[in-house]
Amino acid sequence: MTISADLLRGYTETIILRRLAEEDSYGYQISKRVNIISGGVLELKEATLYTAFRRLESAGMIRSYWGDETTGARRRYYSLTDAGREKLNEDTAAWCETRTVLNRLLTEENEA
Repeated sequence: MTISADLLRGYTETIILRRLAEEDSYGYQISKRVNIISGGVLELKEATLYTAFRRLESAGMIRSYWGDETTGARRRYYSLTDAGREKLNEDTAAWCETRTVLNRLLTEENEA
């Protein structure tokens, strides 16, 4: 099964915020984790990921910092801000409502 890019486009930033709610992370690690959690169905392309990072950082939802290079390559890490946590909560609530409505529309018998 493949998921439409159009369907996911509106949720990319929320997916990133959700991953950062667990721990600070860097792009490749987030991309890899999303791929694993989705069972290989979803892959966040590098350009999409870093464009979203820039938007989220500009909006004050995340902040970035350079990691310690003693653990290997020097990586730019991202962390969730309070504003990002609030946005994640709002987006999650909106997703739950959207999922409920779509479930009704797509699976239940329509009453005339």
